[in-house]
Amino acid sequence: MKPTEMETYLFDLRGYIILKNALSPEEVAEINGAINALLPMEHDEWDGYVHATNFGAKDGLNLQQIYEGGEPFEKLIDHPSWFEKVKHFVGGEGTFDALHGPLFIDEAFANVRRPGEAIPLHSGGHEGVKRTQYLYKNGRFMCGQVNILIALTDMMPGDGATMVIPGSHKSNFAHPHFAQHDWESAPSVDDVEGAIEANMKAGDALLFVDAIAHGSAKRTNPGERRIIVYRYGPSWGHFRHGYEVSPELLARLTPQRRQIVWPHKLKARVPQVKRS
Repeated sequence: MKPTEMETYLFDLRGYIILKNALSPEEVAEINGAINALLPMEHDEWDGYVHATNFGAKDGLNLQQIYEGGEPFEKLIDHPSWFEKVKHFVGGEGTFDALHGPLFIDEAFANVRRPGEAIPLHSGGHEGVKRTQYLYKNGRFMCGQVNILIALTDMMPGDGATMVIPGSHKSNFAHPHFAQHDWESAPSVDDVEGAIEANMKAGDALLFVDAIAHGSAKRTNPGERRIIVYRYGPSWGHFRHGYEVSPELLARLTPQRRQIVWPHKLKARVPQVKRS
């Protein structure tokens, strides 16, 4: 389903919308079970084509290429709760941007975070990065990257919720916080002026343009914070971390899902030599 008028207004105004009950309790349970089957994993360890990584000592564990982890993750590639909305905001239909297909996922990961862990503030419209840009022009959205962040556990106060600075996707100036901290020394986003928690229940999803300044609160409650992020952009994009899709996954995906995870490969052509 395409975004409603109110969703369109709020996405343009704030840079994000929250999709309540995007996944059913059964879907959430199935996905958490599939993550349990992959864990435990350590940094730089592989389980098949799923790669465990982190960016630092305090941001939790990322399971990259999570759609390689089985059918529960494959279903998220074009899930009806958000797929048409993402297509609308990324834009490109009827233009050269859609040469290889409707969308491309340049990164897909699950994140598991425990007490004391968080990720600092990053991104923002002031950076002007084409890959993550927010753009509305000539009556259409043309956003470089639109993310779906799915809560697999509740993200209420104390749970380490994702935090955003509403409207910062259009900012011309960097938040003063960026001048005071580098990535390694930056704290969580709890005390950053203007940032708010995107509180969600398990099964809700946060749809946001990556140009918005975002990060997370520090988890203070016991237990784990679990999310999945799929980053969508135009079909001419390429993988953020240089991964490639496995032949096994390509063989079992539906045609639409294959086109979304690797549109470049599917459009490759072998030159035909005309014989005289």
